[in-house]
Amino acid sequence: MTRILADLPDEDIKWLDQLAAEQGKSRAAILREAVRDYRAELHPENSKKWLEIGFGAWKDRTDIGDSVEWQRRERASWTRPWDDDYEDVKAEFPDLFDAEDDRQRQIHLDMLAGKYPEPKKPNAR
Repeated sequence: MTRILADLPDEDIKWLDQLAAEQGKSRAAILREAVRDYRAELHPENSKKWLEIGFGAWKDRTDIGDSVEWQRRERASWTRPWDDDYEDVKAEFPDLFDAEDDRQRQIHLDMLAGKYPEPKKPNAR
């Protein structure tokens, strides 16, 4: 590792020292991280290591069965009664929904149809 000498304004040094103290790191460590991050920002192709690390992380999982089906089911579990695809998702995964979901769906549809009156506004004084 090569050592460098750099001139920084006193205000930046104070800020750098405060940040280093907060993070429990040396001033040099903070500067090295800043240069590394700046390089990654300028050259994103060098920052894709996270993708390589994560790719295939679940390939050996046996507890979830078919991974595509598992993912579809997980996404379906986030469907709410007011979502446009509620009926389709419920038809595919009926066990994810209950009577309360259906009740909320009906309320939503009734509201869209204008079956509930507008709330009365309080008198202005």
